[in-house]
Amino acid sequence: MTKSKTKTQAVIGCQSRDEATEAIKRIGDLVRDKERVQAALNDQVAELQKQAGEAVAPLTAEIEQLEEAVKVWATAHRDALTDNGKVKFADLTTGIIRWRNNPPKCTVSGVDAVLALLENNPIFERFIRVKKEVNKEAVLNEPEFFAAHPVAGLKIVQGKEFFVIEPHNQELA
Repeated sequence: MTKSKTKTQAVIGCQSRDEATEAIKRIGDLVRDKERVQAALNDQVAELQKQAGEAVAPLTAEIEQLEEAVKVWATAHRDALTDNGKVKFADLTTGIIRWRNNPPKCTVSGVDAVLALLENNPIFERFIRVKKEVNKEAVLNEPEFFAAHPVAGLKIVQGKEFFVIEPHNQELA
């Protein structure tokens, strides 16, 4: 097995302020060209999505109508199909009909009021969750403290430095 070699293009830096200014202008031109191509692509995608939506709409409507018709029939014959409720499905020649329940869920409206009620009655304490976590913002606000008092597993990592070029968009006079 042979390794393929890839050549990297040598980077030649700008030699003057004028060259840097011209390079940034070129970057701005290229970014705008790239944005125009992206905008054209998005226009084409939007048109294709519109056409597909129009083509699929009558199919979806027919599917929904047929599903409702099968549901009405299956509901009327549920006992016979499910062996008087012993099973929750019916295997027909062309497919399976299933009756499913979503799992139960707990919803809380007025979280503060519910928590206050639970906290005021000891029999409800087991239904309160207390989450403990490291306050990273506080650690970042006091880096010198942790430099003097290190904690195993806790370190402050300096973010990566980025070089950014922001071309100015030229306004027409």
